[in-house]
Amino acid sequence: MRADASGSLPIIYRDDSLIAIHKPAGLLVHRSVLDRHETRFALQMLRDQIGRPVYPVHRLDKGTSGVLLFALQREVGRLLSGQFERGEVGKRYVAVVRGYPPESGEIDHPLARMADEHAGVIATAAAQPAQTRYRRLATVELPHRVDRYSSSRYALVELEPLSGRWHQLRRHMKHISHPIIGDATHGKGRHNRLFQVLFGHQRLLLAATEMRLAHPVSGQALRLQAELAADFSAVIGGLGWGESLQAALARPPSRGQTFHDDPDVGTFPTDQACSALGPRLSAGGRSRDEAGNPAQHPLDRFAVGIPGHAAPRDFSLR
Repeated sequence: MRADASGSLPIIYRDDSLIAIHKPAGLLVHRSVLDRHETRFALQMLRDQIGRPVYPVHRLDKGTSGVLLFALQREVGRLLSGQFERGEVGKRYVAVVRGYPPESGEIDHPLARMADEHAGVIATAAAQPAQTRYRRLATVELPHRVDRYSSSRYALVELEPLSGRWHQLRRHMKHISHPIIGDATHGKGRHNRLFQVLFGHQRLLLAATEMRLAHPVSGQALRLQAELAADFSAVIGGLGWGESLQAALARPPSRGQTFHDDPDVGTFPTDQACSALGPRLSAGGRSRDEAGNPAQHPLDRFAVGIPGHAAPRDFSLR
């Protein structure tokens, strides 16, 4: 998902108090000391787009795409910020990670605060409590050497942060040795380069797909959803994970308040590119047809001996 030719950001939801957009990957929310040379920011772009001030109430990393919420009045911003601080806002992400993590689990690993001069955040040595819940959705094994093995394993995961620390999801997945693909800071360069070669881009494969909250003024339950961007969708489709992703997005939230599923309440449909059903994946990541037999898989184009398709490559020394 990108801003259109006029520079407009896709709006997911808007009323008199709130506005939610689909932030593209590569766009900062606001100025940051961590990226002094950047000149485009979601806050200024949205303000100029709608012709009125907007107030940020949470963050998305520059490389992360998906649901980004702003308040349209300062007081509403304070109310929303309180909801985030008290853990009353549910958030779901999807990511592609290295290796096969357990089927599900919760990461409870404190994280030290990182500095952001513009936001008034000071780095501290003391770590703060941080928890992330995860669920493995699908797996795949590619015939390319990256580390010491002749093939490389990857998984599609759903992530649910139970706290809101800086780079929490990226740092937590690194902590359990399953870093997110495309993460230049906390990930593995060799695996990132493999995906760049196979799919022609090097974005962070992390997207905020859903946010659930009570409207700070009306109390109405909101469920805000964002489609995957086209480049992320291409990876999901190429790995045969479209069906697994669709099933995950259709599941109800696993924690917190139960929210309405009314499709007219702040929802944004998943990209059609993700809806093409690929072969079913077994728990071990092997591609099977409905009868349980090995099926033709999109990844077969990467296999040895198929004319006109890429042969396995060795990324272990790069």
